[in-house]
Amino acid sequence: MKRIIFATGNAGKVREIKAILGDLGMEILSMKEAGIKVEPEENGATYEENALIKARAVAALCDDIVMADDSGLEIDYLNKEPGVYSARYMGEDTPYSIKNANLIERLNGVPDEQRTARFVCAIAAVLPDGRELTTRATIEGRIDYEEKGEGGFGYDPIFYVPEFGKTTAELTAEEKNQVSHRGKALQLMKEELKNV
Repeated sequence: MKRIIFATGNAGKVREIKAILGDLGMEILSMKEAGIKVEPEENGATYEENALIKARAVAALCDDIVMADDSGLEIDYLNKEPGVYSARYMGEDTPYSIKNANLIERLNGVPDEQRTARFVCAIAAVLPDGRELTTRATIEGRIDYEEKGEGGFGYDPIFYVPEFGKTTAELTAEEKNQVSHRGKALQLMKEELKNV
């Protein structure tokens, strides 16, 4: 059976990935499950570059299909911050509750129509023959006034999706996988992998 190793240590991401790619007929493993330890420096200028840096680093250590993602939150009012630095914003070890509170504070007094934001996700795949594929998708929304919801992770509790009337942390796993930036980018990659 073909294997896909996903270059992440984030358990929440791994759950989403397995749910979306589960019908490809391939075994899907996290780096930890595959026994691979590597921490490449994500110093790319774009989401695609960072995803490829991670995927290439893991691909060098195995003969499987390796996938990685890089994603971020872009807030229009804050000149698309935190953007490609979303994971490192205010320091990598800073809890997201503090990062979220900081972003809400920076938007204090800003009306709904100027609180527009999007999650962006790029997925990279490195195939055993060296070919590289990338996909990108987004979800549009706005920054809420407080954290809401127990689901999701990261910036999900402050990202409000008007079509659902709730934050991505309040969506069910099924709803989130249908509309999220990662869900859509994974669906695009799934189509690419069907032709591999």
